Amino acid sequence: MDRTTAGWGSGLLGIIIFSGSLPATRVAVGGFTPLFLTSTRAVIAAVLGTLLLLLLRQRRPAIGDVAPLVIVAAGVVVGFPLLTALALQHVTAAHSIVFIGLLPLMTAIFAVLRGGERPRPAFWLFSVAGAAVVAGFALAQDGAASLAGDLLMIAAIVLCGLGYAEGATLSRRLGGWQVISWALVFALPVMAAIAALTWPASFADIAAPAWAGLAYVSVFSMLVGFVFWYRGLALGGVAGVGQLQLLQPFFGLALAGLLLGEPVAWTMIGASALVVACVAGARRFA
Repeated sequence: MDRTTAGWGSGLLGIIIFSGSLPATRVAVGGFTPLFLTSTRAVIAAVLGTLLLLLLRQRRPAIGDVAPLVIVAAGVVVGFPLLTALALQHVTAAHSIVFIGLLPLMTAIFAVLRGGERPRPAFWLFSVAGAAVVAGFALAQDGAASLAGDLLMIAAIVLCGLGYAEGATLSRRLGGWQVISWALVFALPVMAAIAALTWPASFADIAAPAWAGLAYVSVFSMLVGFVFWYRGLALGGVAGVGQLQLLQPFFGLALAGLLLGEPVAWTMIGASALVVACVAGARRFA
């Protein structure tokens, strides 16, 4: 298996894991405040990441890696989780798919600005087309809208795209799981303080689904998914592999159909086919 194919395969595994993030966050904010949820998931993942770094005796990042790691932490450890948790108090998880569809395009833009990648013009055509298909499908499924929720999601997408591109560049030097682990370590003092300040007065009324949502976003969304995702971006290219995010909403709907018994319409199958074609085109010209 060549380097590029391995990157796309690893990236796909990361996207499958990330597909449950927004539904899990939606469930979790039913029991926890957005600030407590964001800080606690980061603390739990940071503890796990620290253990991995210590057990496997990883070297410390160089001085020049500190600023990029802070950007990664600001984007994917703090910014995206907090802003999406706040947004999901105003909009449904289905409505948020509109913005997830824009994430590959934003990641590609930052790959050019921060990573020096130069995709061919045809790549941008497929990238914009894929984003349009996802956005159109999501809007057709859910007309719920909130200006506050939409603005929060836009800010979340910008920060996440920056964090993805910056982390992928670092992964080429430090390794994928090392990047997210060090970013979590850097964010730990602030996140631990916020968790302590927002600690609930009582956990008695928090239902099991909220705990399950917290567990998922802490272990899988915040750590395990990034192990595969950053490795995929580093091996296959940020702009190209980033287009796999176009599949994330459809994986999420498929999981809802399999696990929750929700209906899967023919429009989802048709839209998924169009998105797969756009991803294939973007891969060819990336």
